[in-house]
Amino acid sequence: MASIEEIREARLAKLESLKSAGINPYPIDSNISHEVATVIEDFEKLSKKGKALTLGGRIMAIRAQGGLIFFNIDDGTGKFQALLKKEDVDARDFELFESTVDIGDFVEITGALFTTKREEKTLAVESWRMLSKSLRPLPEKWHGLQDTEERFRRRYLDALMSSEVKERFIARSKIVTEMRKILDKAGYLEVETPALQALAGGATALPFVTHHNSLDIDMYLRISDELYLKRMLIAGFPKVYEIARDFRNEGIDVTHNPEFTMVEFYEAYSDAPKQMKFVESMLRSIVKNVFEKESIEYAGESIDFSKKFAVISYYDLLRRGALLENPESASAEDLALKAKQLGIDVKGGESIPKLLDMIYKKTCRPKIIQPTFIVDYPVEYLPLAKRQTKNEKLVDAFQLVAGGIELAKAFSELNDPIDQKGRFMSEEENKKAGDDEAQNFDADFIEAMEYGMPPAGGVGIGIDRLVMFLTDTQNIKEVIFFPTMRPKND
Repeated sequence: MASIEEIREARLAKLESLKSAGINPYPIDSNISHEVATVIEDFEKLSKKGKALTLGGRIMAIRAQGGLIFFNIDDGTGKFQALLKKEDVDARDFELFESTVDIGDFVEITGALFTTKREEKTLAVESWRMLSKSLRPLPEKWHGLQDTEERFRRRYLDALMSSEVKERFIARSKIVTEMRKILDKAGYLEVETPALQALAGGATALPFVTHHNSLDIDMYLRISDELYLKRMLIAGFPKVYEIARDFRNEGIDVTHNPEFTMVEFYEAYSDAPKQMKFVESMLRSIVKNVFEKESIEYAGESIDFSKKFAVISYYDLLRRGALLENPESASAEDLALKAKQLGIDVKGGESIPKLLDMIYKKTCRPKIIQPTFIVDYPVEYLPLAKRQTKNEKLVDAFQLVAGGIELAKAFSELNDPIDQKGRFMSEEENKKAGDDEAQNFDADFIEAMEYGMPPAGGVGIGIDRLVMFLTDTQNIKEVIFFPTMRPKND
């Protein structure tokens, strides 16, 4: 079996043969008249006309039988069969095709449509032209890329050889499109906020640090666009949203990638309960309009979106799932001991909300299968959320979990600058105690709030995790076309 380099050398020789014949193997123009999908859909009408048409695409298979060469092309909209007959084309054209064309090449073919004896829709080639000569062989047709790491590194080949992979990314695009339609219809304005920030804020996470040479200052890739979207509420925009790339300097696992996509939307004069209804309606619409069903399969479970989503309080969940008798009053020492007993890596210095969250993620979240809203979080857990009226130790917030995956986080936005300042100061204390992910004190945001911020409800949805969930995928790298990977050693 020939090596990759031997195959490449042979193809380079074919490239030179084309050039010697006066053919540009990478022409600037193409003369495609129809997409393959259109030809398949309108085949009867087009074939009856008997007129020549021109298709283009990548050759995915070649079958030579003496003076006949059958081959399949794929233009990205569909696959189509073509037949090159020695007796129907110029002898030089046939010989050049036979001697220089390989699977993986892009060609332009012109001819009339007909149906073979096996009733296969086919184009009878009258002339052909090379559009792009490939120098490397595609992966073996039936097995594709077998090494998972190589699949992620060479996603272009992964999607090319696997219709399942390609369809997953098409589904991702449809999900985002549907989300935009829903938000636009509800009156939200799509906006853009900085990805490069002087202070990383809006979430509990460790940022990536970079340096701006001209200003001679350290800057951060955003971990969230929350604080800037709230500034837009202050500026008088009542409904805003952004679909943004966020960056968090964290570990990589099946649900985490350092670079990921979020949609965040904020509505003035709204609150968490109102947004809860909106989120439930949004997800139900996405499932219905994108997948044309009311339930989906995820990890062997049937997830039903037709029923009203369940609601449970955070502390009740910890009592049931983690068997914590009094999570409201547990000490950091007791929680750290409990976490260690559960096999959780406790470094020391974690705050009580951080320890509770670690225990929740280990014992409770994986068991939540049907769509469930978790409510009544401790105020320390969400430093940007508004306190509840009836219990100021809790915030008016929720998380949506299904299939053991967190899909959305939302709350009634804190608009009291005095309270916000105090909570930022508490976060600073947590940072000094060793919590690297604690939020920074953002004096500029406090100043903006002091000009007056309307009451509002805000929601964040991780698009990558949502796509994982809706396409029954168990690894986040399967839904990010170019996931973060460790560079290969030479």
